[in-house]
Amino acid sequence: MYVKLLTIVFFSLLSQLPKSSSQVIDFTYNGFRPPLTDISLQGIATATRKGLLKLTNYTVQKTGHAFYTKPIRFKDSPNGTVSSFSTTFIFAIHSEIPILSGHGIAFVIAPNASLPNATSGQYMGVFSIANNGNDTNHVFAVELDTIRSSEFNDTDDNHVGIDINSLKSVKSSHAGYWDKKGQFKNMTLISRRRMQVWVDYDGQTHQIDVTMAPFKHNKPKKALLSSVRDLSSVFLQDMFVGFSSATGSVLSEHYVLGWSFQVKGNAPALALSKLPKLPNFTRGPTRIHRFYKNGMPLISLLLIPVLIIYSLIFLVRIIMRRRQKFEEELEDWETESGKSRMKFKDLYYATKGFKEKDLLGSGGFGSVYREYDQLEVEMILKLGLLCSHSNPQARPTMRQVLHYLSGDAVLPDLSPLEFRGLGIHHRIGELDMFTCGSSMVDSILSGGR
Repeated sequence: MYVKLLTIVFFSLLSQLPKSSSQVIDFTYNGFRPPLTDISLQGIATATRKGLLKLTNYTVQKTGHAFYTKPIRFKDSPNGTVSSFSTTFIFAIHSEIPILSGHGIAFVIAPNASLPNATSGQYMGVFSIANNGNDTNHVFAVELDTIRSSEFNDTDDNHVGIDINSLKSVKSSHAGYWDKKGQFKNMTLISRRRMQVWVDYDGQTHQIDVTMAPFKHNKPKKALLSSVRDLSSVFLQDMFVGFSSATGSVLSEHYVLGWSFQVKGNAPALALSKLPKLPNFTRGPTRIHRFYKNGMPLISLLLIPVLIIYSLIFLVRIIMRRRQKFEEELEDWETESGKSRMKFKDLYYATKGFKEKDLLGSGGFGSVYREYDQLEVEMILKLGLLCSHSNPQARPTMRQVLHYLSGDAVLPDLSPLEFRGLGIHHRIGELDMFTCGSSMVDSILSGGR
Protein backbone atom coordinates (compact mmCIF):
# COMPACT_ATOMS: atom_id res chain seq x y z
CA MET A 1 0.00 0.00 0.00
CA TYR A 2 2.86 2.34 0.91
CA VAL A 3 4.69 1.62 -2.40
CA LYS A 4 1.51 2.20 -4.39
CA LEU A 5 1.02 5.59 -2.70
CA LEU A 6 4.60 6.62 -3.50
CA THR A 7 4.11 5.62 -7.14
CA ILE A 8 0.98 7.78 -7.44
CA VAL A 9 2.75 10.79 -5.85
CA PHE A 10 5.78 10.32 -8.13
CA PHE A 11 3.74 10.31 -11.34
CA SER A 12 1.62 13.21 -10.05
CA LEU A 13 4.74 15.33 -9.49
CA LEU A 14 6.15 14.23 -12.83
CA SER A 15 3.05 15.49 -14.62
CA GLN A 16 3.57 18.94 -13.06
CA LEU A 17 7.12 19.28 -14.41
CA PRO A 18 7.76 21.41 -17.55
CA LYS A 19 7.46 19.60 -20.81
CA SER A 20 10.55 17.91 -22.12
CA SER A 21 13.09 20.01 -24.00
CA SER A 22 12.68 17.66 -26.95
CA GLN A 23 9.09 18.84 -27.46
CA VAL A 24 8.46 20.30 -30.92
CA ILE A 25 6.31 23.44 -31.12
CA ASP A 26 4.76 24.25 -34.48
CA PHE A 27 1.70 25.76 -36.15
CA THR A 28 0.49 26.35 -39.70
CA TYR A 29 -1.96 28.87 -41.17
CA ASN A 30 -3.05 28.35 -44.76
CA GLY A 31 -5.03 31.56 -44.67
CA PHE A 32 -6.50 33.47 -41.72
CA ARG A 33 -10.23 32.96 -41.88
CA PRO A 34 -12.16 34.34 -38.90
CA PRO A 35 -12.56 33.63 -36.11
CA LEU A 36 -8.86 33.63 -35.22
CA THR A 37 -8.61 32.12 -31.76
CA ASP A 38 -4.81 32.02 -31.56
CA ILE A 39 -4.00 35.25 -33.43
CA SER A 40 -4.16 38.63 -31.69
CA LEU A 41 -4.86 41.59 -34.00
CA GLN A 42 -3.88 45.10 -32.89
CA GLY A 43 -3.91 48.57 -34.39
CA ILE A 44 -5.50 48.65 -37.84
CA ALA A 45 -4.77 44.95 -38.55
CA THR A 46 -7.78 42.87 -39.63
CA ALA A 47 -8.60 39.45 -41.06
CA THR A 48 -10.74 39.58 -44.19
CA ARG A 49 -13.63 37.21 -44.86
CA LYS A 50 -11.59 35.59 -47.63
CA GLY A 51 -8.82 34.74 -45.17
CA LEU A 52 -6.27 37.49 -45.79
CA LEU A 53 -4.33 38.89 -42.84
CA LYS A 54 -4.45 42.61 -43.63
CA LEU A 55 -1.93 44.42 -41.45
CA THR A 56 -2.61 47.95 -42.74
CA ASN A 57 -5.20 49.79 -44.82
CA TYR A 58 -5.40 53.18 -46.55
CA THR A 59 -4.85 55.15 -43.34
CA VAL A 60 -1.82 57.39 -42.86
CA GLN A 61 0.66 57.05 -39.99
CA LYS A 62 -0.85 53.90 -38.46
CA THR A 63 0.49 50.56 -37.22
CA GLY A 64 -0.87 47.04 -37.48
CA HIS A 65 0.22 43.96 -35.47
CA ALA A 66 -0.68 40.28 -35.61
CA PHE A 67 0.83 37.93 -32.96
CA TYR A 68 0.45 34.27 -32.15
CA THR A 69 -1.12 34.48 -28.69
CA LYS A 70 0.63 31.47 -27.12
CA PRO A 71 4.18 31.96 -25.80
CA ILE A 72 6.81 29.84 -27.47
CA ARG A 73 9.66 28.33 -25.47
CA PHE A 74 12.94 29.05 -27.25
CA LYS A 75 15.25 28.02 -24.35
CA ASP A 76 15.24 24.89 -22.25
CA SER A 77 16.32 27.02 -19.27
CA PRO A 78 16.34 30.79 -18.62
CA ASN A 79 20.10 31.00 -19.10
CA GLY A 80 20.31 28.40 -21.83
CA THR A 81 20.97 28.79 -25.53
CA VAL A 82 18.30 29.50 -28.11
CA SER A 83 16.96 26.43 -29.85
CA SER A 84 16.83 26.16 -33.62
CA PHE A 85 13.69 27.57 -35.20
CA SER A 86 12.25 28.03 -38.66
CA THR A 87 9.40 30.00 -40.20
CA THR A 88 7.99 30.73 -43.64
CA PHE A 89 5.27 33.11 -44.80
CA ILE A 90 3.78 34.53 -47.98
CA PHE A 91 3.10 38.26 -48.26
CA ALA A 92 2.11 40.99 -50.73
CA ILE A 93 2.20 44.79 -50.64
CA HIS A 94 -0.29 47.01 -52.46
CA SER A 95 0.46 50.74 -52.53
CA GLU A 96 -1.90 53.58 -53.41
CA ILE A 97 0.80 54.93 -55.74
CA PRO A 98 2.45 52.10 -57.71
CA ILE A 99 5.98 53.57 -57.53
CA LEU A 100 5.90 54.52 -53.82
CA SER A 101 5.03 52.73 -50.61
CA GLY A 102 5.36 52.84 -46.89
CA HIS A 103 6.78 51.29 -44.91
CA GLY A 104 6.89 47.51 -45.22
CA ILE A 105 6.42 44.33 -43.18
CA ALA A 106 8.51 42.85 -40.38
CA PHE A 107 8.48 39.33 -38.96
CA VAL A 108 8.97 39.87 -35.22
CA ILE A 109 9.97 37.80 -32.19
CA ALA A 110 9.32 39.84 -29.02
CA PRO A 111 8.90 39.35 -25.23
CA ASN A 112 5.18 40.25 -25.44
CA ALA A 113 2.34 39.66 -27.87
CA SER A 114 2.07 43.40 -28.44
CA LEU A 115 4.29 46.39 -29.15
CA PRO A 116 2.44 49.24 -27.41
CA ASN A 117 5.25 51.81 -27.56
CA ALA A 118 6.08 51.29 -31.23
CA THR A 119 5.37 54.06 -33.72
CA SER A 120 4.42 54.24 -37.38
CA GLY A 121 6.41 55.51 -40.34
CA GLN A 122 10.03 54.46 -40.61
CA TYR A 123 9.84 52.57 -37.28
CA MET A 124 7.52 50.02 -38.96
CA GLY A 125 5.49 49.54 -35.77
CA VAL A 126 8.41 47.66 -34.17
CA PHE A 127 10.33 50.36 -32.30
CA SER A 128 10.11 54.08 -31.53
CA ILE A 129 12.56 56.95 -31.34
CA ALA A 130 12.74 56.35 -27.57
CA ASN A 131 13.69 52.65 -27.56
CA ASN A 132 15.30 52.02 -30.95
CA GLY A 133 18.72 50.50 -30.28
CA ASN A 134 18.11 49.54 -26.63
CA ASP A 135 19.42 46.10 -25.60
CA THR A 136 16.51 45.80 -23.18
CA ASN A 137 14.10 45.49 -26.12
CA HIS A 138 14.85 41.77 -26.59
CA VAL A 139 13.44 41.97 -30.12
CA PHE A 140 14.51 40.05 -33.21
CA ALA A 141 13.03 41.01 -36.57
CA VAL A 142 13.38 40.46 -40.30
CA GLU A 143 12.30 43.59 -42.16
CA LEU A 144 10.94 43.85 -45.69
CA ASP A 145 11.53 47.59 -46.02
CA THR A 146 10.15 49.71 -48.87
CA ILE A 147 11.44 53.13 -47.75
CA ARG A 148 15.07 54.21 -47.54
CA SER A 149 15.73 55.79 -44.12
CA SER A 150 19.17 57.39 -43.89
CA GLU A 151 19.03 57.41 -40.08
CA PHE A 152 19.04 53.58 -40.15
CA ASN A 153 21.73 53.38 -42.88
CA ASP A 154 19.29 51.69 -45.27
CA THR A 155 20.88 50.63 -48.55
CA ASP A 156 17.85 51.47 -50.71
CA ASP A 157 14.05 51.54 -50.74
CA ASN A 158 13.67 47.85 -51.59
CA HIS A 159 15.67 45.77 -49.14
CA VAL A 160 15.55 42.92 -46.63
CA GLY A 161 17.31 43.24 -43.28
CA ILE A 162 18.05 41.33 -40.08
CA ASP A 163 17.31 43.53 -37.05
CA ILE A 164 18.36 42.96 -33.44
CA ASN A 165 16.95 45.50 -30.96
CA SER A 166 17.26 48.20 -33.61
CA LEU A 167 16.20 49.10 -37.14
CA LYS A 168 19.87 49.52 -38.03
CA SER A 169 20.15 46.10 -39.60
CA VAL A 170 23.07 43.85 -38.68
CA LYS A 171 22.87 42.57 -42.26
CA SER A 172 20.80 43.73 -45.23
CA SER A 173 20.49 43.20 -48.96
CA HIS A 174 18.51 44.39 -51.95
CA ALA A 175 15.40 42.21 -52.26
CA GLY A 176 15.85 39.23 -54.57
CA TYR A 177 16.96 35.62 -54.80
CA TRP A 178 19.69 33.40 -56.29
CA ASP A 179 18.49 31.08 -59.04
CA LYS A 180 19.81 27.61 -59.88
CA LYS A 181 22.46 29.09 -62.18
CA GLY A 182 23.84 31.23 -59.38
CA GLN A 183 22.51 34.46 -60.86
CA PHE A 184 20.87 37.11 -58.67
CA LYS A 185 17.29 37.92 -59.61
CA ASN A 186 15.81 41.22 -58.48
CA MET A 187 12.45 41.33 -56.71
CA THR A 188 10.35 44.44 -56.11
CA LEU A 189 8.59 44.37 -52.75
CA ILE A 190 5.83 46.78 -53.86
CA SER A 191 5.12 44.93 -57.11
CA ARG A 192 1.73 43.76 -55.68
CA ARG A 193 2.86 40.19 -56.34
CA ARG A 194 2.92 37.34 -53.83
CA MET A 195 6.33 36.43 -52.46
CA GLN A 196 7.57 33.83 -50.00
CA VAL A 197 10.14 34.32 -47.23
CA TRP A 198 12.00 31.72 -45.13
CA VAL A 199 13.78 32.55 -41.85
CA ASP A 200 15.98 29.85 -40.29
CA TYR A 201 18.14 29.88 -37.15
CA ASP A 202 20.62 27.11 -36.29
CA GLY A 203 20.96 26.76 -32.52
CA GLN A 204 24.33 24.99 -32.83
CA THR A 205 26.13 27.30 -35.28
CA HIS A 206 24.07 30.45 -34.46
CA GLN A 207 23.63 31.11 -38.18
CA ILE A 208 20.64 33.15 -39.32
CA ASP A 209 19.50 32.59 -42.92
CA VAL A 210 16.89 34.69 -44.70
CA THR A 211 15.71 33.47 -48.10
CA MET A 212 13.01 34.73 -50.45
CA ALA A 213 11.54 33.78 -53.81
CA PRO A 214 8.51 34.51 -56.00
CA PHE A 215 5.27 32.71 -55.20
CA LYS A 216 5.23 29.00 -56.14
CA HIS A 217 9.04 28.91 -56.56
CA ASN A 218 11.02 26.34 -54.63
CA LYS A 219 13.17 27.59 -51.78
CA PRO A 220 16.54 28.70 -53.26
CA LYS A 221 19.56 26.76 -52.03
CA LYS A 222 21.52 29.95 -51.45
CA ALA A 223 20.15 32.34 -48.83
CA LEU A 224 19.70 36.02 -49.57
CA LEU A 225 21.13 36.94 -46.14
CA SER A 226 23.34 34.96 -43.78
CA SER A 227 24.71 36.18 -40.46
CA VAL A 228 26.22 34.41 -37.46
CA ARG A 229 24.71 35.85 -34.28
CA ASP A 230 24.17 34.14 -30.93
CA LEU A 231 20.63 35.14 -29.96
CA SER A 232 20.92 33.82 -26.38
CA SER A 233 21.31 37.32 -24.91
CA VAL A 234 18.46 38.65 -27.06
CA PHE A 235 15.80 35.98 -26.43
CA LEU A 236 14.09 35.32 -23.13
CA GLN A 237 13.06 31.77 -22.35
CA ASP A 238 9.55 32.37 -23.67
CA MET A 239 8.84 34.73 -26.57
CA PHE A 240 6.00 35.65 -28.93
CA VAL A 241 6.08 35.58 -32.73
CA GLY A 242 4.12 37.68 -35.19
CA PHE A 243 4.10 40.45 -37.76
CA SER A 244 4.26 44.22 -37.67
CA SER A 245 3.60 46.83 -40.33
CA ALA A 246 3.12 50.58 -40.57
CA THR A 247 2.04 53.28 -42.98
CA GLY A 248 3.56 56.70 -43.49
CA SER A 249 2.43 59.53 -45.73
CA VAL A 250 1.93 57.10 -48.64
CA LEU A 251 -1.01 54.76 -48.13
CA SER A 252 -0.29 51.03 -48.44
CA GLU A 253 -1.96 47.71 -47.75
CA HIS A 254 0.26 44.95 -46.34
CA TYR A 255 -1.02 41.37 -46.59
CA VAL A 256 0.05 38.01 -45.15
CA LEU A 257 -1.56 35.04 -46.94
CA GLY A 258 -0.06 32.06 -45.12
CA TRP A 259 2.34 31.33 -42.24
CA SER A 260 3.97 28.36 -40.53
CA PHE A 261 6.44 28.15 -37.63
CA GLN A 262 8.39 25.46 -35.81
CA VAL A 263 10.95 25.21 -33.01
CA LYS A 264 13.62 22.49 -33.32
CA GLY A 265 12.76 21.66 -36.88
CA ASN A 266 11.86 23.00 -40.30
CA ALA A 267 8.69 25.01 -40.67
CA PRO A 268 5.86 22.96 -42.24
CA ALA A 269 5.25 23.57 -45.93
CA LEU A 270 2.30 25.75 -46.82
CA ALA A 271 -0.56 24.42 -48.94
CA LEU A 272 -0.28 27.00 -51.71
CA SER A 273 -3.50 25.90 -53.39
CA LYS A 274 -5.48 26.61 -50.21
CA LEU A 275 -4.20 30.16 -49.74
CA PRO A 276 -6.65 33.05 -50.17
CA LYS A 277 -6.48 35.18 -53.30
CA LEU A 278 -5.47 38.81 -53.30
CA PRO A 279 -7.97 41.55 -54.22
CA ASN A 280 -8.02 42.81 -57.80
CA PHE A 281 -5.28 45.47 -57.93
CA THR A 282 -5.43 46.16 -61.68
CA ARG A 283 -7.57 49.30 -61.59
CA GLY A 284 -6.11 50.86 -58.47
CA PRO A 285 -7.79 53.52 -56.33
CA THR A 286 -10.14 55.86 -58.24
CA ARG A 287 -8.71 58.79 -56.31
CA ILE A 288 -5.33 58.35 -57.95
CA HIS A 289 -6.92 57.65 -61.32
CA ARG A 290 -8.77 60.97 -61.24
CA PHE A 291 -5.67 62.80 -60.16
CA TYR A 292 -3.60 61.55 -63.09
CA LYS A 293 -6.47 61.99 -65.53
CA ASN A 294 -7.70 65.44 -64.47
CA GLY A 295 -5.34 66.86 -61.89
CA MET A 296 -2.03 66.56 -63.72
CA PRO A 297 -3.22 68.23 -66.99
CA LEU A 298 -4.76 71.08 -64.98
CA ILE A 299 -1.56 71.63 -63.01
CA SER A 300 0.45 71.58 -66.24
CA LEU A 301 -1.82 74.19 -67.85
CA LEU A 302 -1.34 76.47 -64.85
CA LEU A 303 2.40 75.98 -64.56
CA ILE A 304 3.37 76.49 -68.22
CA PRO A 305 2.25 80.18 -68.45
CA VAL A 306 3.90 80.93 -65.11
CA LEU A 307 7.19 79.40 -66.29
CA ILE A 308 7.03 81.38 -69.56
CA ILE A 309 6.43 84.68 -67.71
CA TYR A 310 9.28 84.02 -65.27
CA SER A 311 11.60 83.13 -68.15
CA LEU A 312 10.77 86.38 -69.99
CA ILE A 313 11.33 88.45 -66.85
CA PHE A 314 14.66 86.71 -66.31
CA LEU A 315 15.80 87.41 -69.90
CA VAL A 316 14.74 91.09 -69.74
CA ARG A 317 16.68 91.57 -66.51
CA ILE A 318 19.81 90.05 -68.05
CA ILE A 319 19.55 92.33 -71.13
CA MET A 320 19.00 95.44 -68.97
CA ARG A 321 21.98 94.61 -66.78
CA ARG A 322 24.21 94.16 -69.82
CA ARG A 323 23.10 97.50 -71.26
CA GLN A 324 23.69 99.30 -67.97
CA LYS A 325 27.07 97.65 -67.67
CA PHE A 326 28.33 99.01 -71.01
CA GLU A 327 26.43 102.32 -70.98
CA GLU A 328 28.65 105.39 -71.75
CA GLU A 329 28.28 109.18 -71.95
CA LEU A 330 29.43 111.21 -74.95
CA GLU A 331 31.80 114.02 -74.03
CA ASP A 332 31.82 117.45 -75.72
CA TRP A 333 35.08 116.91 -77.57
CA GLU A 334 33.70 113.71 -79.07
CA THR A 335 30.61 115.54 -80.33
CA GLU A 336 32.72 118.21 -82.01
CA SER A 337 35.29 115.97 -83.65
CA GLY A 338 33.34 112.75 -84.00
CA LYS A 339 33.42 109.74 -81.72
CA SER A 340 36.97 108.50 -81.42
CA ARG A 341 37.50 106.70 -78.17
CA MET A 342 37.28 102.93 -77.90
CA LYS A 343 34.01 101.59 -76.55
CA PHE A 344 34.03 100.25 -72.99
CA LYS A 345 32.32 97.10 -74.26
CA ASP A 346 35.21 96.45 -76.67
CA LEU A 347 37.74 97.10 -73.91
CA TYR A 348 35.87 94.74 -71.57
CA TYR A 349 35.92 91.86 -74.03
CA ALA A 350 39.46 92.64 -75.25
CA THR A 351 40.81 92.38 -71.68
CA LYS A 352 38.59 89.36 -70.95
CA GLY A 353 36.62 91.24 -68.30
CA PHE A 354 39.61 93.10 -66.80
CA LYS A 355 40.92 89.95 -65.14
CA GLU A 356 43.54 90.43 -62.44
CA LYS A 357 45.88 87.89 -64.02
CA ASP A 358 46.13 90.15 -67.10
CA LEU A 359 46.88 93.29 -65.03
CA LEU A 360 50.28 94.75 -65.94
CA GLY A 361 50.25 97.61 -63.45
CA SER A 362 48.47 100.65 -62.08
CA GLY A 363 49.35 104.34 -62.24
CA GLY A 364 47.93 107.81 -62.01
CA PHE A 365 45.73 107.25 -65.05
CA GLY A 366 44.33 103.88 -63.92
CA SER A 367 45.23 100.25 -64.55
CA VAL A 368 46.95 98.81 -67.59
CA TYR A 369 45.95 95.36 -68.83
CA ARG A 370 47.79 92.92 -71.05
CA GLU A 371 45.69 92.92 -74.19
CA TYR A 372 45.71 94.67 -77.56
CA ASP A 373 44.13 94.78 -80.98
CA GLN A 374 46.71 93.93 -83.66
CA LEU A 375 45.18 96.20 -86.35
CA GLU A 376 45.01 99.15 -83.98
CA VAL A 377 48.61 98.62 -82.86
CA GLU A 378 49.74 98.69 -86.48
CA MET A 379 47.71 101.85 -87.08
CA ILE A 380 49.28 103.58 -84.03
CA LEU A 381 52.78 102.65 -85.19
CA LYS A 382 52.14 103.95 -88.68
CA LEU A 383 50.52 107.11 -87.32
CA GLY A 384 53.51 107.66 -85.06
CA LEU A 385 55.88 107.36 -87.98
CA LEU A 386 53.74 109.73 -90.01
CA CYS A 387 53.72 112.30 -87.20
CA SER A 388 57.53 112.12 -86.99
CA HIS A 389 58.02 112.66 -90.73
CA SER A 390 61.19 114.65 -91.54
CA ASN A 391 59.10 116.95 -93.72
CA PRO A 392 56.80 119.05 -91.49
CA GLN A 393 54.38 119.50 -94.38
CA ALA A 394 53.86 115.74 -94.56
CA ARG A 395 52.88 115.51 -90.93
CA PRO A 396 49.10 115.25 -90.24
CA THR A 397 47.22 117.90 -88.27
CA MET A 398 45.56 117.09 -84.95
CA ARG A 399 42.14 116.97 -86.64
CA GLN A 400 43.52 114.52 -89.24
CA VAL A 401 44.98 112.40 -86.43
CA LEU A 402 41.55 112.24 -84.80
CA HIS A 403 39.97 111.26 -88.12
CA TYR A 404 42.57 108.51 -88.55
CA LEU A 405 41.97 107.23 -85.01
CA SER A 406 38.20 107.25 -85.40
CA GLY A 407 38.41 105.47 -88.76
CA ASP A 408 36.85 108.37 -90.69
CA ALA A 409 40.01 108.65 -92.80
CA VAL A 410 42.40 106.03 -94.16
CA LEU A 411 46.10 106.31 -93.43
CA PRO A 412 48.20 106.85 -96.59
CA ASP A 413 50.61 104.10 -97.59
CA LEU A 414 54.03 104.58 -96.00
CA SER A 415 57.15 103.78 -97.97
CA PRO A 416 60.27 102.82 -96.01
CA LEU A 417 62.27 105.12 -98.34
CA GLU A 418 60.47 108.16 -96.93
CA PHE A 419 61.77 107.37 -93.44
CA ARG A 420 65.28 106.32 -94.30
CA GLY A 421 66.69 109.53 -92.77
CA LEU A 422 64.62 109.20 -89.59
CA GLY A 423 66.68 108.39 -86.55
CA ILE A 424 67.17 108.99 -82.87
CA HIS A 425 68.90 112.21 -81.92
CA HIS A 426 70.93 112.47 -78.72
CA ARG A 427 72.69 115.58 -77.54
CA ILE A 428 75.63 114.98 -75.27
CA GLY A 429 77.36 118.26 -74.39
CA GLU A 430 78.34 119.94 -77.71
CA LEU A 431 78.45 116.63 -79.57
CA ASP A 432 75.50 115.71 -81.73
CA MET A 433 75.10 112.00 -82.23
CA PHE A 434 72.64 110.81 -84.89
CA THR A 435 71.89 107.15 -85.23
CA CYS A 436 70.21 106.00 -88.41
CA GLY A 437 66.97 104.13 -87.77
CA SER A 438 66.06 102.99 -91.27
CA SER A 439 66.49 99.33 -90.41
CA MET A 440 64.27 99.74 -87.35
CA VAL A 441 61.54 101.39 -89.45
CA ASP A 442 61.75 98.63 -92.03
CA SER A 443 61.40 96.07 -89.27
CA ILE A 444 58.38 97.78 -87.74
CA LEU A 445 56.56 98.26 -91.05
CA SER A 446 57.27 94.70 -92.11
CA GLY A 447 55.88 93.23 -88.88
CA GLY A 448 59.27 92.54 -87.28
CA ARG A 449 60.51 90.29 -90.09
